[in-house]
Amino acid sequence: MTRTASALRDADLVAILDAVPCLRGERGRTLERIAGGLTNLNVKVTFGDPARRAVIARISTDDSALLAIDRAGEHANSLAAARAGAAPAVVCRSAELGVLVVEWVEGRTFGAADVRDDANLARIAEACRLLHAGPRFVGDFDMFQVQQRYLQIVTERGFRLPAGYLDLLPAFESVGRALAVRAGPTVPCHNDLLAENLIDDGSRLWLIDFEYAGNNDACFELGNLASESGLTVAQLTELVRLYYGRPDRVLVARARLYGLASKYGWTLWASIQDGVSTVDFDFWTWGMEKYERAVAEFSSPDFDRLLEEVTAGA
Repeated sequence: MTRTASALRDADLVAILDAVPCLRGERGRTLERIAGGLTNLNVKVTFGDPARRAVIARISTDDSALLAIDRAGEHANSLAAARAGAAPAVVCRSAELGVLVVEWVEGRTFGAADVRDDANLARIAEACRLLHAGPRFVGDFDMFQVQQRYLQIVTERGFRLPAGYLDLLPAFESVGRALAVRAGPTVPCHNDLLAENLIDDGSRLWLIDFEYAGNNDACFELGNLASESGLTVAQLTELVRLYYGRPDRVLVARARLYGLASKYGWTLWASIQDGVSTVDFDFWTWGMEKYERAVAEFSSPDFDRLLEEVTAGA
């Protein structure tokens, strides 16, 4: 069976989910495809028995094969995030079928405007602190290593690269060297906090989708989150203050440089997806928007100053 979101018919979904012990059909069970997944097909499963809580089944697809997502690691890290209290409980997993099942969170999925709402910054900082204080994750996440792996795939496969991308590689590598000078301990990070991976149940925020989770610098989490939702420098500065409980110019500089590195690195994620994905989504435009912002930041007068700030006093 071809495992792409567009090729999986309703009958295919029923067959897959019926083979997962915790999802087997019962009278009154309903399935609902949930829009928005770019590397999974997400299906909400509601059971006829009102005592059973609804769940979401994340079905991995062939579209994500080149992205080197570790599904066993995703499962282990989802369990750890749930133990931390930051993520919904994991119900079960079928490695053979590529299905991960977690409890459904009844709430509102954030959009970028919600992340940019100053009233939500403290809640976001709290959700990140909760995750970061939890059990260590399986494996580490390093955007500088991820970018190298993605670049090799793009080059070998002949996928599209934005004009001038390779010209910026020395500047990108200088960011990695500067951040390594005063690197501190890592914490379990989500590493892909798009607004859509935040769910508001009315009283708190939940984090979902741990495909790229791994131990990392907390400043990457904050900088990447700011990059994904377009926070201003002032808002990122406030997010850093709320997260750490104090203002700190060096930590803000680290978060800003990690945000820049994430833009440059995730551009290649978009290039790979543009070349292989069957999902109805304009990956190239998505990636180019990131890349153009990265170009602007690399050429900004702030760039050299940020490099100096994160290495000062070392």
